[in-house]
Amino acid sequence: MRLVASSNSAPASVNRYLLPHEQDVVTIRRHPAVLVGPVGAVLGTLIVAGFLSNTQLADTPAALAIIWWLWLLVLVWFVWQVAEWSVDYFVITSARLLLTTGLITRQVNMMPLGKVTDMRFERTLMGRFLGYGTFVMESAGQDQALSKIAFIPYPEQLYLEVVGLIFKE
Repeated sequence: MRLVASSNSAPASVNRYLLPHEQDVVTIRRHPAVLVGPVGAVLGTLIVAGFLSNTQLADTPAALAIIWWLWLLVLVWFVWQVAEWSVDYFVITSARLLLTTGLITRQVNMMPLGKVTDMRFERTLMGRFLGYGTFVMESAGQDQALSKIAFIPYPEQLYLEVVGLIFKE
């Protein structure tokens, strides 16, 4: 019984890293809560820019332009963060766990399921409220590339899915 529905529509950016004998079990993006900080930054700087526009600092058109150009830079940074979030995937296959990240510089972290010696998930109060958690994995080796994965949606179901793959009957 599958606890999490497989997307079966993993993007080509993920499929190119799968081996021919592997089956894609689950492919998900990180939880949108990753973007809470950037959204707060955009809204906060919008409020500051609006406030500064109505003060003596913005008496000249050049000063007003600088204020809004700075806010525009923050907005462009936000769009970049959303674009990066949209191409980051956590993949559970029949043989390993993968985390693909990066828009320009692509990074693929992997851990074979057979090497996972200890795994747990953590949920903060905010994580419980919004529906995300953090996977923490350990293996026999040191300095694992895939040891902590934050902002995983529905972590209980994914945890059970991974444990079910590790301890097949």
